[in-house]
Amino acid sequence: MTDVHTASASHTAPGVLGRIFGTAQDGTPGDGHEQVVLCHDRSSGLKAIIAIHSTALGPALGGTRFHRYDTEEEALEDALRLSRGMSYKNALAGLDLGGGKAVIIGDPNEVKTEALLRAYGRFVQSLRGRYITACDVGTYVQDMDVVARETEFVTGRSPENGGAGDSSILTAFGVFQGMRASAQARWGQPTLRGRRVGVAGVGKVGHYLVGHLVADGASVVVTDVSEAAVNRVRAAHPEVEVVADSAALLQAKLDVYAPCALGGALDDLTVAALGAEGTAVVCGAANNQLAHPGVEKDLADRGILYAPDYLVNSGGVIQVADEIEGFNFERAKNKATKIFDTTLEIFTRASLDGVPPAVAADRLAEKRMREISALRSVLLPGARRA
Repeated sequence: MTDVHTASASHTAPGVLGRIFGTAQDGTPGDGHEQVVLCHDRSSGLKAIIAIHSTALGPALGGTRFHRYDTEEEALEDALRLSRGMSYKNALAGLDLGGGKAVIIGDPNEVKTEALLRAYGRFVQSLRGRYITACDVGTYVQDMDVVARETEFVTGRSPENGGAGDSSILTAFGVFQGMRASAQARWGQPTLRGRRVGVAGVGKVGHYLVGHLVADGASVVVTDVSEAAVNRVRAAHPEVEVVADSAALLQAKLDVYAPCALGGALDDLTVAALGAEGTAVVCGAANNQLAHPGVEKDLADRGILYAPDYLVNSGGVIQVADEIEGFNFERAKNKATKIFDTTLEIFTRASLDGVPPAVAADRLAEKRMREISALRSVLLPGARRA
């Protein structure tokens, strides 16, 4: 038996409702969630949450994270946080797409099956295009091929099935463009040559990023909880230095720190350690790097230039979004190259407004959501309202 619920007061605690539907004090469009769907398929064991944050710019596009959460509340918080980030990411990337995200609860190494993925695909299909899914942590191209057997609203499929393939390729390329822009802003040259860059997490995206950095002449230090991931990087780039853990990486006298694993990497202790060691730039692929509000100001106060995560890691969503109309890699790569220019624009706006780059990025994304959403009040002849 399969159950689906959209969040409502009848079955959701008041505190949860506040997190889902709450709006910012300034009433900024994009704050608060439009829809949250709880999905349960008893026969396959699927338990999932699909969060649609905003469709102001178009259908909500965002990946599916497959992760073993300690509690269902933790899974909900992750879905809400990630989906909101997708709204801002898609807006800043110039895409006509809103923000959404899904999480599947469970260890993908233990519970992922064809039946579960297909059940998930049916839930995505039930939303009739309000949400378009793709890969994220714990899901891969081959998984999206299975999901696509039940829904048309899926991207990140394999090339043999008409898809864009591994979105990590352009995610890493985009982060590298953001890092080049950060180097331009900090040192006057758009290159990492001669700089010491620490990459925390060399899995899906991180190992591609290491390749770009090595080719650019950077000195690279890495760490990862996965020995296999570290060995893959070592095999491809034997000159790369490996340290035991994130704590050791923070003490490695870095010019640039690149968080490329899970979110929340930039907390008070991490920022203090980076400041003490003289790190000048933070630019990485992980989503939701700021552990709590105020970290962005702490980074700025310590003289650390922070490239907003959802800006520089948008290459992946640019890649899968291009798949919607028929994928062309060069076209998508050209769009991802513009991350360099947008990052420099954000740094300039931040300097002029006297705010951290994360605040400047939020303002620009919110401006686009607000202005484009207003156009929907104008009904074009022959057009359907969204």
